[in-house]
Amino acid sequence: MRVTRLSVANFRNYRRQDVQFQEGLNVISGANAQGKTNLLEAVYLCCVGRSARTPRDKELIMWGAESSKVTLRFEKRGGDGQIEIYLAPNSNKRLLINGIPISRIGELMGELRCVFFSPDELSIVKDGPSDRRRFLDISISQLSRPYFYLLGRYNKILSQRNKLLKGGDSRSLTDTLPVWDAQLAEHGAKIIYHRRKFIEKLSPLLKKEYAYLTFETIEELKAADGSPTNTADTKEEISIVYDGIDGETPEEIRAEFLKELEDKRNRDIKNGFTGAGPHKDDFCLKAGSMDLTAFGSQGQQRTAALSLKLAELEMFAAATDEYPILLLDDVMSELDLSRQARLLKKASTRGVQTLLTCTHLELTPEKFAAFTVENGKIIEY
Repeated sequence: MRVTRLSVANFRNYRRQDVQFQEGLNVISGANAQGKTNLLEAVYLCCVGRSARTPRDKELIMWGAESSKVTLRFEKRGGDGQIEIYLAPNSNKRLLINGIPISRIGELMGELRCVFFSPDELSIVKDGPSDRRRFLDISISQLSRPYFYLLGRYNKILSQRNKLLKGGDSRSLTDTLPVWDAQLAEHGAKIIYHRRKFIEKLSPLLKKEYAYLTFETIEELKAADGSPTNTADTKEEISIVYDGIDGETPEEIRAEFLKELEDKRNRDIKNGFTGAGPHKDDFCLKAGSMDLTAFGSQGQQRTAALSLKLAELEMFAAATDEYPILLLDDVMSELDLSRQARLLKKASTRGVQTLLTCTHLELTPEKFAAFTVENGKIIEY
């Protein structure tokens, strides 16, 4: 997969810009607050239908403009394609794929896949469970449209159950809650099953990428050719474990989920919301025996988050036989030189198109396309 052309109109600080990206590594440099991140945000928007920075579409529209448009042209194994997104402050966004309007965001999922990393993605490791659930859900949804629709159905059922818990009388609670419980457990069990399977496949890739980033010196990295087969050369091994309702199959998870809903029904009625299910689940990242969320240093958390994203990149490639677009926003300044070298090597992997933003590069890649951004203007040089 690769982006061939991106056109934006009244998007963030871009009045009207058109840029053609090249295969391989594309480096977008410039001073802070010039619009580098906005380009990556536009690509991400076309991949998953939402911004990576804000849930409010109207914030993407240039101040004072009545509407905004993003057009992205791409190539992938199945052929060329085009995605168009129209934004207006007082109406829902409109999406078109190859000129055909789509009515549901789910139809966009998997059309063009991406992996996005910025310093804010550190929240996956150091912040609350909702950030980790969001990582799982966006990643799995890009691989599976049915999963995206499953999330939507689950959330509607959850909303109805919570509404009943808050305002239902004793009779309606007695008569109706079991009905909602059955539906919630049915859909929730499938979500948990998909998440567990995703993490099961992600785990060995995460260990490999963490090892790749934590070699002691650049010389060790060159000696290993950037492809460690185990983590014996690292000081610590990373692990990832899903924390949620137990079960090996959807049926087993469903039974456990139902039991938990029944056991904690009085608590839910008292609190007015559902306290168990995939909307409350989490996953734990550990370096050795240390919980990285609670006790990891800033450097360890940053390396773990970046490793997670690189593992996601390889996961997509393994599942689809094609690399997604890699979006790296202002990452280099947060890394030491050895990790910068490793990341640039990964970003230049054959078959990976990378869009990387930075103020400047301390290391010069062997081959890359260079762009500079100044006050919403893009120049290729």
